[in-house]
Order: sequence, then C-alpha cells, then structure tokens
Amino acid sequence: MRKPIAHHKLDLSSTYKVPINLPTTIFFFSVLKSCSKQCTAYIDLPFQVGLWIFGGVLNVDAVTAAILGLSILLITGVVTWKEYLEEAVAWDTLTWFAALIAMTGYLNKYGLISWFSQTVVKFVGGLGLSWQLSFDILVLLYFYSHYLFASGAAYIGAMFTAFLSVASALGTPPLFGTMVLSFFSNLMGGLTHYGIGSAPVFYDANYFLISIVNIIIWLGVGGVWWKAIGLW
Repeated sequence: MRKPIAHHKLDLSSTYKVPINLPTTIFFFSVLKSCSKQCTAYIDLPFQVGLWIFGGVLNVDAVTAAILGLSILLITGVVTWKEYLEEAVAWDTLTWFAALIAMTGYLNKYGLISWFSQTVVKFVGGLGLSWQLSFDILVLLYFYSHYLFASGAAYIGAMFTAFLSVASALGTPPLFGTMVLSFFSNLMGGLTHYGIGSAPVFYDANYFLISIVNIIIWLGVGGVWWKAIGLW
C-alpha cells in the first residue's frame, strides 16, 4: 500500500494550462477584490449617514459614528492606514472643530456674540448714511465677522435678528433684508474650515477668494435683478 501512495504523491501532473489560464484567474480575483471593496464602501456610507441622522435616538454622537465608519474601512482594507495619515486636513478638522464649537457655545452663553452684534448695529446706525449704503455695510460685517466664530447656528441665532432689526429701522424693505441676510447666512460658512460642518471641503479648496466673487454676484448682479423685480 505504501508504494502506490508514495507513487501517487510524487507523480507529476501536467501544468501546460496554467500559463494560459493564469491571466484570466488573476483578472477574476482582482475584479472580485475591487468589487468587494466597492461594496464595502457603498454599505459603509449609508451606515455612517444613518448613524449621523439617528444618532440622537441611538445615543451615538457624530464623532463616534465617523470613527466607527473609518474603522470599518480600515479593517476591510478599503483604505490603508498610510492613506489615513496623509489626510492631515481631515485629522485637523476632527481634532479642533469640536473645541471651536464648544468655545462658540460658551461665547454665546456669556453674551459675547450678542454684545458684538449690538456694537456693530449701533455703529452702523449712527453713521447717518442712506439705507442702501448702511445695508451694504451691515451685510459685509455680517458676512465677514463670521470668520471670528464657529458654529453657524449659534452665530445666526445671535446676529440675524439684531442686524435685520437695524436694517429695517434704517429703511431697508423687511422682505429684501430677510432674503439677503438669509442668502449670506449660507455663503459665509465657507470662509473658514470651522464655519459650518461642510466648510472644511470648501476651505481646503481655497474657496476663500470665492467669497469676493459671491459678494459681487449676489450684491452686484443680484442687486440689479432684485431692483428689476421690485424687491427694493
């Protein structure tokens, strides 16, 4: 029994088909590996979004959801640790954004943002200019002063009403003032990487200069159009 078994184990098999089938096999497994990574990414993305949306109900905060999603991508090999480390801007945002939001919360709590808004509106109101020039100054101050603060919600909550009240008192049509300040409440988020949650993407793309273009378009071209349709 030993000789047939040994003979069978030591027997050589023909391998002439291996060079022919090898490229096809490699291609198949490379496609399979690529598809598995893509499927993992496609599943991980809605999973993270779901945690962000329902995090309050599930008692999962946004940072935990983000780290969990990144961990899944790392464990499954969709991205490597080296690729993680190369995203320095993302790590900076994750590290500092929460601290900036917390600081803004305390600044708003102790009245600094409200004090700043009242000081600005009193200054502009005392210049004695026409409502058009006064409103332009108010809009620019409202827009660029967001550079000093994080958290769009806290900033808008403290500044919007005060600026709109002064603009209306100076003669600005209420609907016009509300619309313009609302537009700029969205545009100002891209001034810094901590202005709003989506700001890092815009700021990292050097879109600060786009703020000047936005002002020219919205107050220049937009102002002419708003005049044509009778908003002011």
